[in-house]
Amino acid sequence: MFTTGQIYFGILFAIVFVAAMIYTYRKDLRLHKTYYKGSSWIFLGFLGFIGLLFVIKLWLKE
Repeated sequence: MFTTGQIYFGILFAIVFVAAMIYTYRKDLRLHKTYYKGSSWIFLGFLGFIGLLFVIKLWLKE
């Protein structure tokens, strides 16, 4: 399905991409703590809303 070169390229690309993402996140960590303080509450609220929709779906299915 894939050639050996394509598999090597995919693996190398994934490793370099993840390394670059980690590097840039570490570099901007101080800015994230300053400007995105409290964003974890938004994320938890979003997960709670999705969970509530799932529960309502199961409740209405019965």
